[in-house]
Amino acid sequence: MSIAWRYLRSRRGSRLLSLISVIAIGGVLIGVSALIVVMGVMNGLQRDLRDKILIGSPDVQILPYGDGMRLAGWRELRAKIRASPGIDAAAPFVKTEGLVRNASGYRTGVLVWGIEAQREGSEEVTTIRQHAILGDFKFVREGVSLPGAVLGKSLAAKLNAFPGDTLVLIGEAGLVVNQATGTVIPRFDSVVVSGLFESGMYEYDNSYLYLDLKIAQRFAGIDDDVTGIEARTRDRWKAPMVADSLRASLSAPVRAMDWQEQNRTLFSALKLEKLGMGVILLLIVVVAAFNIVGTLTMVVADKTREIGILRAMGMPARSIRRIFLLQGIVVGGVGTAAGLALGLVVTTLLDRYKLIALDPSIYFIDHLPVATQATDVIAIVLASLVVATLATLYPASQAASMYPVDAIRHD
Repeated sequence: MSIAWRYLRSRRGSRLLSLISVIAIGGVLIGVSALIVVMGVMNGLQRDLRDKILIGSPDVQILPYGDGMRLAGWRELRAKIRASPGIDAAAPFVKTEGLVRNASGYRTGVLVWGIEAQREGSEEVTTIRQHAILGDFKFVREGVSLPGAVLGKSLAAKLNAFPGDTLVLIGEAGLVVNQATGTVIPRFDSVVVSGLFESGMYEYDNSYLYLDLKIAQRFAGIDDDVTGIEARTRDRWKAPMVADSLRASLSAPVRAMDWQEQNRTLFSALKLEKLGMGVILLLIVVVAAFNIVGTLTMVVADKTREIGILRAMGMPARSIRRIFLLQGIVVGGVGTAAGLALGLVVTTLLDRYKLIALDPSIYFIDHLPVATQATDVIAIVLASLVVATLATLYPASQAASMYPVDAIRHD
């Protein structure tokens, strides 16, 4: 180890590392720190997006087979779901599409959700009620007999609608006037804006409109049936196992979808993007490994005569190889440790002090989120050390294969 450390130092015996060694260490440092910071940002964005999705999306949805099908006998089914292991709450919902028109005649498409009105002791399956910024989810406007509706902030801005304004909902569950041609007079329902919510999720804020469950059932034309049952689990990360258990235990012809399955495409894309960014940034460490190869190759050329003397004195080839392996491992280890420290400091500062501000009107977040995961950090450190170690194999083998006489005669 002492010989390896001496060879890292410059010819004149300075205590500082030689410039070429500093460059090699710097390459590893930059690569490791960049990987830690970028992986932290990717994890933060994924966590932030997941949390925003789960504001309006339940842990588990129980739906009938087929799109647009109605779930009858849902009260008995809800009781069974509530009693199932791992379930904390369950509630019916209605989901349908329609148009909404304001007083000036402007129309836009909306996704209409029917949920039970907020009341004392009600079971909250999602946290959407906690994001009301005006009014609440009781679907009642004092002094107005019309049913209430709660709109997303962006949707309300498009409609220029505020609490107390009247809107007209237009749905497909209307009156069939010609059975042969399928001609339908759309259904028109008037509602009053009783509240606004802001979740930070563009899809919710821009297109969701919530109604009381009974009003939504009437608007969708499904009588007393519902679209499905949504449930909250005790542990969100065990939702897939809970969904599998529900599929096996419920005798009704229904399917259970956990939150990961509901958003599988989105989360798969995020994982692929994270993997791609990791591979690209790992190339920085690979480039730094070439610096290590260059450093050791120059050291071998510079210390050829000393290597020959050591071999002539009886040092075996494996000991010569070990010297240069240790030298490369020192360079990789110091660079990895410094990069680890720098990366963790940068991610901590970014997360704590929100140093990178974003425009919430565009990104729906006011700063760049960062979430460092221990598994990612360990994987980055191990990958860096492995790459640095592999980079030492060729120069170390070249040094160990020298003949003592040829090495001593080297000029």
